[in-house]
Amino acid sequence: MVMQRIQRLALMATAAWGMALGAAQAGEVTFWTWRQEDKAVYTDLFADFTKANPGITVKFEAFPNENYNTIVSTALAGGKGADVLHVRAYGGLEALAKANYLVPLSTTNVPELKNLPADALGSESLRADGKVYAVSLAGQTLGILINKDLFAKAGVAVPTDWASFIAASKALKAKNITPIANGTASPWMDAVFHSVFANPFLGPQFVADVLAGKATFEDKRFVDATAKLLELRDFMPAGFTGVDYATSQQLFSTGRAAMFVGGSFEIGPFRRANPKLNMDFIAPPGPKGAGPVSRFFDSGFAINAKSEHQADATKLVRWLATPAFAAKAAEKLGNISSLSGVTNPDPLLGKVAKLNATAMPYIMLVHFRYEAPTGSDLLQDGVQKMMAGTMTPTEVGATVTQGIAKYYAPFQKK
Repeated sequence: MVMQRIQRLALMATAAWGMALGAAQAGEVTFWTWRQEDKAVYTDLFADFTKANPGITVKFEAFPNENYNTIVSTALAGGKGADVLHVRAYGGLEALAKANYLVPLSTTNVPELKNLPADALGSESLRADGKVYAVSLAGQTLGILINKDLFAKAGVAVPTDWASFIAASKALKAKNITPIANGTASPWMDAVFHSVFANPFLGPQFVADVLAGKATFEDKRFVDATAKLLELRDFMPAGFTGVDYATSQQLFSTGRAAMFVGGSFEIGPFRRANPKLNMDFIAPPGPKGAGPVSRFFDSGFAINAKSEHQADATKLVRWLATPAFAAKAAEKLGNISSLSGVTNPDPLLGKVAKLNATAMPYIMLVHFRYEAPTGSDLLQDGVQKMMAGTMTPTEVGATVTQGIAKYYAPFQKK
């Protein structure tokens, strides 16, 4: 089965190379992404680019999300691939940049990098050399989506701290409304769930201490914050350990649950699933008030170092770093642009953007998803087991610390 999968991926990569070679025409830049669902939006956006750059067109090609990383790395290893690539951030970018598959960007070849804040540039940089390798597209924010109509129907006030969050959840449950839609069957969402509820209890100083080597995830602050999740089990769906991401989404979008713990990237899909859904996005509860949301940057645009059309590819990437592209892309794609000063006219996304002013990093993605075992994998496995009752918060902290210590020197001294 493994060999068959490898062969299928190799064939897909070979087919992708063929498309890139077939598109190698003067004045045409090829663009690869995993976002097939955004084809219409990108087609419209790239038409704007061609108007601003007569004689250069962009050929959009999308591949399955689950195979995209393999297809891109295989193609690049063979000296092929698209001229411009939609790439991941943080650890997802590092493997490509470290292998010299991408063109380093600077304000010399892409002056528009000055439009991006330092944290956005950092998300698409290689730690070893500090160079930027992609133009960041958007930031994502983790918090709590609420169904305003269900809260109003139950006569429950929107919570502002941990005590009122627990009280609101009890009141909703008493009205036969499932308070929290999330289950724990989809591991990646367990890390999201933890970040949303733990960060307000951890605070920015904990992150600073971990990065400075002054604390590990065995720290009492982390263990106690992780333990807070156990107080939420009574408010999750019946049989929550078997409830996956898609089911959780359905519970919320159909009005069967009052809250969904997730990201700003959920707003668009929820609206499409139920245009009548009356949503709000709130910061998670902290001990004495609303806590900080969690934030990260999720993708960017890079230039293939082996592109035969680097001049035109560079023009495209420069344009992708302009307010003209960013403003329209944010509105059409329903996200919050990475560019400084670019706003989204959507009121709900505008609210999320304001919450970002005091955001904390989604720490496992931003800082510990570069080597294996990743912090995300360790944490989501631990949270899943803890919520099922087979691991304690102390054991979660110890397991995460021990796993990360395999490559993170500060933890090796503890």
